[in-house]
Amino acid sequence: MEQYINVGSPKTPVIKFDLINGFLEIKGRSIPENSIEFYRPLLVAVDNYLRVVKPITIVTMHLEYSNTNSSKCILDVFKKLANVHRVTSFVSVNWYYEDDDMLEAGEDYRALINIPFKMIQVA
Repeated sequence: MEQYINVGSPKTPVIKFDLINGFLEIKGRSIPENSIEFYRPLLVAVDNYLRVVKPITIVTMHLEYSNTNSSKCILDVFKKLANVHRVTSFVSVNWYYEDDDMLEAGEDYRALINIPFKMIQVA
């Protein structure tokens, strides 16, 4: 698998994971009916990335909103990426936010995961 893509919907984010170049983007709203099932393929893709990990991995997160179940799944993705960061690759997260709630969410992830986060406000 060279990439994982989810086109997104009004309830699910666009996900683009380029395993060849080490770029992961998640953008949109994350309120799927079953967050575990929705994020499972992305977790598998991150596991596959461990076999071909690049020296630098860039994560771009631009969520308008995520529900509690999605937040837990996103935390699972970050935990896997923290392992990548700790072992083989420099991982950096660009966290785009439009409001204080999403800024706080990004700050919460940054406090829980040992990965550099850059907070970027979107007007």
